[in-house]
Amino acid sequence: HTYMAADALKYAAEELGYDLKVETQGSSGNEKLTQADIDAAEAVIFAVSVNVRERNRFAGKPFVESAVKRGIDEPKEMIAEALAEAENPNGARVVAATSSGEDSPGATEGAWGSRIYKAVMTGISYMIPFVAAGGILVALGFVFEAITMPNLGDVNTKAILDSATLFNLGDVHWTLYLGAVLQTIGGFGLSLMVPALAAYIAYGLAQRPGIAPGFIAGSVALAVNAGFLGGIVGGILAGLIAYALGTLKLPRWLGSMMPVVITPLVTSLVAGLAMYLLLGAPLAWVMTTLQDWLTSMSGGSALLLGLILGAMMASDLGGPINKAAYLFATAGLSSGATVNQEIMAAVIISGMVPPLAMALATTLRPKLFNENERENGKAAWLLGASFISEGAIPFASADPARVIPSTIVGGAIAGAISMGAHVASPAPHGGIWIIGLAQNPLMFLVAVAAGTIVSALLYVVLKSLGARSKASV
Repeated sequence: HTYMAADALKYAAEELGYDLKVETQGSSGNEKLTQADIDAAEAVIFAVSVNVRERNRFAGKPFVESAVKRGIDEPKEMIAEALAEAENPNGARVVAATSSGEDSPGATEGAWGSRIYKAVMTGISYMIPFVAAGGILVALGFVFEAITMPNLGDVNTKAILDSATLFNLGDVHWTLYLGAVLQTIGGFGLSLMVPALAAYIAYGLAQRPGIAPGFIAGSVALAVNAGFLGGIVGGILAGLIAYALGTLKLPRWLGSMMPVVITPLVTSLVAGLAMYLLLGAPLAWVMTTLQDWLTSMSGGSALLLGLILGAMMASDLGGPINKAAYLFATAGLSSGATVNQEIMAAVIISGMVPPLAMALATTLRPKLFNENERENGKAAWLLGASFISEGAIPFASADPARVIPSTIVGGAIAGAISMGAHVASPAPHGGIWIIGLAQNPLMFLVAVAAGTIVSALLYVVLKSLGARSKASV
């Protein structure tokens, strides 16, 4: 989303005749503005769905702020609004941060619902690398075990590590030992998923003072089996408490101790006790009920579950519905149960469909698309193959009434085929690049191809009908 919004704003500024410089704070890098660039700017546009890092650098500047999606959909309008704020002496100005460099209370504009949403998205953004790295390492561990003894069944990883070392393998084959080591390392990564989610949700609400209490609240959620729901609740709770403590007007000698000692201590105590004594058990019951429901649907209702998950993954292309389905899939992946791996595969396959469908549509009927759309279609091949659903956003932003229904239908079909064929993935990310780790890789490809073709053809038909109706008018 970050880079698509950056491109849309750049093109709009060029068309309007303005000089626009962009700082991207996406996961793949940060093109940082110099202070001279900021000082020379007439106004600032924040097109963000997470909190801005080092926002203090923009203090005092006229600004507008909206979700990153609006930066993609309405770049010209955002530029006009930013310049209008600059011309208005009473217009919005970026609020200065505290001396510690963290956002002050009120530095982050917007209603609390929007701020909590941004914080949750921040937490998910920081959590995904733990899931991806840990999950793929665990999957590689399974592969090494399968190489050693294809019919081994469940392996006691702890027993292998207790009976062998790198320099004294004994009767344990080296590939079996390496598989156990990789599973252990990956397991540590997956075990940090919930604490990291909670920590960075709290960070999104309260900045640095929220990180330690968030980690602790997330660890408590993990200990009481509250899963990712506990991580979300614990992170929000820790963030709100830390934020409230940060608003207190205190003497300077006491205020200097707040972010390092008092705020983490009090927040961890209150949030940790609340999670352990009050919230943990109900949330654990919800997670257990969800897990039992998943297990029950892995039989005759597998197709229905695949349809639901596939439709969710293809509905908002990286938004909250998509993320909810992804969290749902990753929540039980560390257990190694077959049903969880089948759900993970269905989610990955369905998430690949939207960008691949847009790429195929631009290839089948290039005359229906302008030059920018055809270029986006070329990029969407790689994005879709890599399980980056956001590759379809430029098309969905320009034509949501046709794109979204098309991708939902294709995603649902792909998810249903995947679940029905019992495709399973022990890895939580990677798209086509982790197909070697998947169970039933042929049907993996069939499900992706079927969903992609259906979505692409449906979109081409809908777009062609729209073009004809415009021509007749």
